[in-house]
Amino acid sequence: MIVVFKHFFYKNYVGLSLWPFIILKEDSLKTDEVLINHERIHLKQQRELLILPFYVLYISEWLFRTVLYLNSYRAYQNISFEREAYANEKDMQYLSKRKTFGFLKYLTR
Repeated sequence: MIVVFKHFFYKNYVGLSLWPFIILKEDSLKTDEVLINHERIHLKQQRELLILPFYVLYISEWLFRTVLYLNSYRAYQNISFEREAYANEKDMQYLSKRKTFGFLKYLTR
């Protein structure tokens, strides 16, 4: 389910997945297939990790990488969940062929 809530976002962020919703900054983004696919990848990750553990792992990895890189945005870009989503967001067939726990191969890259 896609909802629009423009006051929810920080700086340049335009989309967010919070199970079971995709939250967008602007109504016009509903037609951005790449963004929607990116967020659907996150929904798949959340579902396979039974939702709450996804958020715990996501935040833990972000904190670890923030300390590692001393840069919170670089840390965000290198979270395994984000790396999987960014690497495959343009492939509209990705979710149909994605292997379970596909994000794991992005942990060490």
